[in-house]
Amino acid sequence: MKRALTIAGSDSGGGAGIQADLKTFGALGVYGASAITAVTAQNTMTVSRIQEIDPEVVAAQIEAVIEDIGFDAVKTGMLASTPIVEAVASALKRHRVVNLVIDPVMVSKTKACLLKADAIAALRSLLLPLAEIVTPNIPEAEVLSGHKVIDAETMRDAARRIRDLGPKRVVIKGGHSEGPYVVDLYFDGEKFEELKAERVQTRATHGTGCTFSAAIAAYLAHGLPPLEAVARAKEFLTAALQAAPGIGKGIGPVNHFHAFHKA
Repeated sequence: MKRALTIAGSDSGGGAGIQADLKTFGALGVYGASAITAVTAQNTMTVSRIQEIDPEVVAAQIEAVIEDIGFDAVKTGMLASTPIVEAVASALKRHRVVNLVIDPVMVSKTKACLLKADAIAALRSLLLPLAEIVTPNIPEAEVLSGHKVIDAETMRDAARRIRDLGPKRVVIKGGHSEGPYVVDLYFDGEKFEELKAERVQTRATHGTGCTFSAAIAAYLAHGLPPLEAVARAKEFLTAALQAAPGIGKGIGPVNHFHAFHKA
């Protein structure tokens, strides 16, 4: 059985973070392990409290998983602070991690800050050079590239700038744009690909970034080529949005197990 490790924060509401990642891994036939970077008290309406985990404990979780279970892919999500970014980057570099997917989580859907401002430089310099794929949304792409993204050309420019930071491939997600279609931009350093899907009209978008990046990691673990892994992950997320269970009073979660419920 293929294995994937998620390094991210815990969402008590179950829709994002570690919980979304493990659900996605399970739905796609991958054994999921985790290293928790922070514990959040949150639901579909708000993040009321965040408790960071000691960076040494974060590193110890990674070591414990890798020494015994191993991995075929790794993804990172909420990393919270510079010391945690440094601890994670050190562990991943030491183990020469391949198939690393970085979701540069900065702000939650409910507008809570999930990455301290001073940690962005560490994320850019220490983690991005290790990545197979990095998956920023448009606001995150603006922060990482240092330039506004307002149209297709500026999105391509941001992708080039982010790839210059070291990741092999960049996927800028188009969910924050407007229009009837969501267009994600894939860039591997040589060519651009646009991945297009009809926009799902729903408020249930909590954890979409986590789910998408976890699905990419799962498909990489299964041995799919990067572009195909991204395309399949987009299909998985679109179906999960369409089958959202309507849980919570605010921005609800997607349905990670939509295929099983249909069966």
